Amino acid sequence: MPRNTWLMAISLSVIIVLLSNAAYYFLTKKTLEDALNHEMRAVARQIEFSVEQSRLGAEKFQDQIGRELRIVSIAAQYALDPDVEKVTNEQLKELSAKLGVEHITLLKRTEDNIILYKSSDENELGKGTKTWDPWYVAFNQLFDNKQVSIDWLGQALPNFWSGPFEVASTDPDSIYKWGYYYDGTTNYIIDPYVNYTALAEYEKLTGINELIDKSIGSSDSLLEATVINPMTFGKGSFDTVNEDGEIQGHLLQKDIFYGTYRYKSDRDVEYVRKAYNTGENISVKANIDGKHVLKMFIPVTTGDEVNLVNENGEPIHGYVLSLVSDYQVIQDRLDSQFLNIAIVIFLVTGISILIVAFAMQYFRQSREKVVVVTQQTYVDEINSMFQSIRAQRHDFLNHVQTIHSLAELNKSKELVAYTKELTGEIRLMNDIINIGNPAIAALIRSKISQAESCRIAFTCSFSGLNRLEMGIKTLDVNRMLGNLIDNAFDEVMKYGEECREVELTGSQMDGFIEFCISNTCANAHEIKEKPLFEAGFSTKDDAHQGLGLYTVKSITEQYKGTIQVNTEIENKITFYIRIPH
Repeated sequence: MPRNTWLMAISLSVIIVLLSNAAYYFLTKKTLEDALNHEMRAVARQIEFSVEQSRLGAEKFQDQIGRELRIVSIAAQYALDPDVEKVTNEQLKELSAKLGVEHITLLKRTEDNIILYKSSDENELGKGTKTWDPWYVAFNQLFDNKQVSIDWLGQALPNFWSGPFEVASTDPDSIYKWGYYYDGTTNYIIDPYVNYTALAEYEKLTGINELIDKSIGSSDSLLEATVINPMTFGKGSFDTVNEDGEIQGHLLQKDIFYGTYRYKSDRDVEYVRKAYNTGENISVKANIDGKHVLKMFIPVTTGDEVNLVNENGEPIHGYVLSLVSDYQVIQDRLDSQFLNIAIVIFLVTGISILIVAFAMQYFRQSREKVVVVTQQTYVDEINSMFQSIRAQRHDFLNHVQTIHSLAELNKSKELVAYTKELTGEIRLMNDIINIGNPAIAALIRSKISQAESCRIAFTCSFSGLNRLEMGIKTLDVNRMLGNLIDNAFDEVMKYGEECREVELTGSQMDGFIEFCISNTCANAHEIKEKPLFEAGFSTKDDAHQGLGLYTVKSITEQYKGTIQVNTEIENKITFYIRIPH
């Protein structure tokens, strides 16, 4: 194989290996990213399930607290005078301690407000509620003996309403849950309330934050999980200032419900809004504080209201779960896999090089053997032809003396016969020499000698083969002709000497090289219908392998040529070969 061809093959192999590695790299990267996304979604489902269980449990727990506050209110009603003017703050302090609540406050309705009129908590005394939306609406509905029906979070029972845990207006550092009872037998609303401690203990037992911490600790990639209020996230604080000028926060409007929010990026607000509005998961890659992370925003929609409200205090029906994963884990896995792949590639490449080296060595040795055999055959046939020429020259003096003697004896008929035979042999030798291709000429000379010994009338003629640009190897031409001639000789040897006829012609025209061989064949039509060119088929005895015509056809097709069989002449079979060049 030429050196340039080897270089091209090696270059192509290198390119294929590089492309394969690149394709494998990106395919593996995509697979690992999908696996990481799947892992994050699994963690998200676990956290989502826990949040839902905790939320539903917390709602049930708050409902139970609300019912208990109603019972406390009824008990307080029986213990207190129905006229608010006859009830003292000291009585309320004593009663709240007995009933196990934080404080009890009594609300009185005036012409334009509802006042915290009496209370066990001195900080509440005299505070108006007109600005407490929607609490003020609920108070008026109770005083009007109506079922509280505001479109907001809370629990409505007969003659009773309780809102969710929220920061107290009169004590911004405390979180309470209030209950409000009024059945018309008093001139005031009874308002017992408890602090957040009970619910905080419950949430600690349900362990959402603890579950998040465990999920992060058990994962080699999860960095952070956050439950986000999608309506208030990124909109700043929703604090208000109470009547005393104190800043009051709002528990229900906080933007982070559970978890932490340390890995912040500029477009988080956009992604949270998009995930919540479209209901689709959003995955983004980001570089935060020099750390390459993968952030996923997962919208969670519930069938009922959650304990979250928007910036206008209106309840919402879902939240967004944000997960942050360390993308470096994927790169580490890729590096680890590619180290293994590099070792495999190195071993495979080394083995491949050894196999190629052995194959090249075997190919070289086989080619050298073929060349040696071909050269030996070529030399033997050329030597045979030259030996015939030398024999003719050596006998030339004898021929001249014989002709001279016949002439002196006036043996004209014998002289004509002798010279005719002599010139025929010389002409035949000249025709062989004039074939133009020494190897083909040598083959024909050897076949002529074989025909003479077998009493076969073998005639051949060639034209144009002196042009060497045939485009076909001489070795392949000799293989075709040799097999065709041998087949023809084998066939005619079945008949008597007078029927042993074989004729071979060869020519080279513009664009084609053609050969035609014809021989005697008594059952030519029957033979034509048989699979002559199949490997192993033979019309001779079992000693033949049936590869002659198969070889001829294979060489012809190798050079994009055609081979045809003709039996139009009676008792003759003819093979036509045409090869473009």
